Amino acid sequence: MKTRLIASIAVGAAVVLGTTGCNILAPQATTIDYSASDGVNVPADSGPLHVRNALIVANDDGTTGNFVAAIVNDTTESLTLRLEVGEGSTAVRSSVNVPANRTLSLGDLADDVEPLRLDDIDAVPGSTVPVYFQSGDGQGALIQVPVLDGALEYLAPLAPTPEATFSIPATPSATPTPTPSATPAS
Repeated sequence: MKTRLIASIAVGAAVVLGTTGCNILAPQATTIDYSASDGVNVPADSGPLHVRNALIVANDDGTTGNFVAAIVNDTTESLTLRLEVGEGSTAVRSSVNVPANRTLSLGDLADDVEPLRLDDIDAVPGSTVPVYFQSGDGQGALIQVPVLDGALEYLAPLAPTPEATFSIPATPSATPTPTPSATPAS
C-alpha cells in the first residue's frame, strides 16, 4: 500500500514538473523586444537618442521618400540625430536636431511636424533600405528600414509630393510699341 502511495506521488510530481518545466527553458514571448508597428526601432547603441517606429514612405519609383519616426531625447541637452540612407557614395546624409527632454515625431501632421524629406534615394516601396543612425557619443547602428508607399489611408498624407518648380517667363523678343489712336473730333 505504501509503495502505491509513493508511486502515485512520484507520478504526480513527474507530471507537474513535466508540464511546467518547459517554461524554465523557453523564453517568455512577452520579454522579447520587437517592433509592433510598420516601422522598426533602432537599438540603444546608436546613441542617447531613441528612434522608434522608423520607416520611409516613398513615391512609386523610390527616388524620393519621407522619413517618419518618433525620436526621443530624454537627456538634458539638445542632440542631433545623424542619418545616412543607403550605402557607399550614393548614400543620402541628413540630420535632425531634437531639443532636450522632448519627443520629436517626424510626420505627426496633427502637430504640424513634417516628415524628413529624402531626395535622390533608391528606396522602392516594399523593400528595405539600410539606414545608419548615430547620435551623441554612440557608436551608431545600421538598420534595415522598411519602405512603404502611400496606398494605405493612414500613410497617404505622409507620401512625398512633387516639389513646386518655378520657371521664369520667357522674355519677349521685341518690345511692343504703342500705336497712336485717333483723337476724337471736337
